[in-house]
Amino acid sequence: MANLHLRIGDLVWGKLGRYPPWPGKVVSPPKDLKKPSGKKCFFVKFFGTEDHAWIKVEQLKPYHPHKEEMIKINKGKRFQQAVDAVEEFLKKAKGKEQASHNGSSEDKSKSSTADGKKRKNPTTVKALLEEDKKDLASHKQTFFEKNKKVKDDPYFQHFLLSQTEKPCSSLEPISKRLKIIEEAASTSIQAADSTAVNGSITPTDKRIGFLGLGHMGSGIVSNLLKMGHVVTVWNRTAEKCDLFIQEGARLGRTPAEVVSMCDITFSCVSDPRAAKDLVLGPSGVLQGIRPGKCYVEMSTVDPETIAELSQVITSRGGRFLEAPVSGSQQLSNDGMLVILAAGDRTVYEDCSSCFQAIGKTSFFLGEAGNAAKMMLILSMVQGSFMATIAEGLTLAQVTGQSQQTFLDILCQGQMASTFLDQKCQNILQGNFRPDYYLKHIQKDLRLAISVGDSVNHPTPMAAAANEVYKRAKALDQSDNDMSAVYRAYIH
Repeated sequence: MANLHLRIGDLVWGKLGRYPPWPGKVVSPPKDLKKPSGKKCFFVKFFGTEDHAWIKVEQLKPYHPHKEEMIKINKGKRFQQAVDAVEEFLKKAKGKEQASHNGSSEDKSKSSTADGKKRKNPTTVKALLEEDKKDLASHKQTFFEKNKKVKDDPYFQHFLLSQTEKPCSSLEPISKRLKIIEEAASTSIQAADSTAVNGSITPTDKRIGFLGLGHMGSGIVSNLLKMGHVVTVWNRTAEKCDLFIQEGARLGRTPAEVVSMCDITFSCVSDPRAAKDLVLGPSGVLQGIRPGKCYVEMSTVDPETIAELSQVITSRGGRFLEAPVSGSQQLSNDGMLVILAAGDRTVYEDCSSCFQAIGKTSFFLGEAGNAAKMMLILSMVQGSFMATIAEGLTLAQVTGQSQQTFLDILCQGQMASTFLDQKCQNILQGNFRPDYYLKHIQKDLRLAISVGDSVNHPTPMAAAANEVYKRAKALDQSDNDMSAVYRAYIH
């Protein structure tokens, strides 16, 4: 496949990370999107999604020769919708081609130069563009109406950028509008390829329920659906379910109904109180639990809450697993979470395809409560580190040092990490759009300190960091990203 010759507009099957081969079209990338270095790749728009990505040539196959093969090995409503979108695209393209052919004779007879002389019929897009430079500069819309086939030609892309100060209006919003997966990002195609355990996932035939479509839950459900799982969703704010219903999910009216309809039900909510209300409240999970039903708690909560939920679920004959996830909203969207599981080992095994769909790896940690402890320890370290970074940046500023230089030095040393770079960039740019809520990391710190108290173990660093986050919350930073803890130091 290394000798595959592709052009703009060709239809392909593209393999992106752990996702199954997906139908797409080779398109021109936005002018400001850097092409990955190394192996040859093409920029592909995937049908049925908003994903655009650089795909290495060895991960591409031509669409038509491999169509039957791909349809046989891939299942799921979203995949079928993507294939249907390709066929609809081909049908429209064929109709336009026929219409263009029928009108070509008339267009030729009317074609003439500005001085009234009959002009030669150009045989290439390059020749056509060279003849119409003046038209393009002053009458772009008229030019496009006359020459509809020009837009997708690779020469046109280069020509357009060289002849005009800005891209034409039909192309201008692309980098803002498209969901683009970049090679340089932490969740790059290369990284996804290297961490994928299975190139293609066979979804479980068990019916999956999911409760809670917040920052983390939304990405998780999207990846479960993308991998072909049958998913029933519920959310306290019902409108959040609409997008997933459009993607093929089913709707549950209450948590109890979801559990009744499904074999394995996951929940992912904000804190211990919400987790307990979901199980024990009116029309809650407990009312739908029957012998054999599986319940998986993915929320980051304290070990005591896990013990309580495990006890009430198993008392009704249900099977319980805790599976909090380490990661951010972006990692959730990209299916690159780390899953920490504990409890019923058979439930963990039954969740195998689900965990492969949403994460890059998973750990089984033994009895229920162990995953909660491990998750809180990880959050404690991460939260304390973030507070220290913010403290260092502010100290650099007040002592007359360049914050950017401070970051550059850090990123060249042993502490270099994607997390460090991203969070520092948030601070330097004043961009605190939430990837992991500040209020949630403060909650995790508080719970981690409590775990330390329960075993009489000192946690002075976490306690100090917790006070800084509490200060940030008092400054109305709760719903910003955790990096907004920086603002606690400048007020």
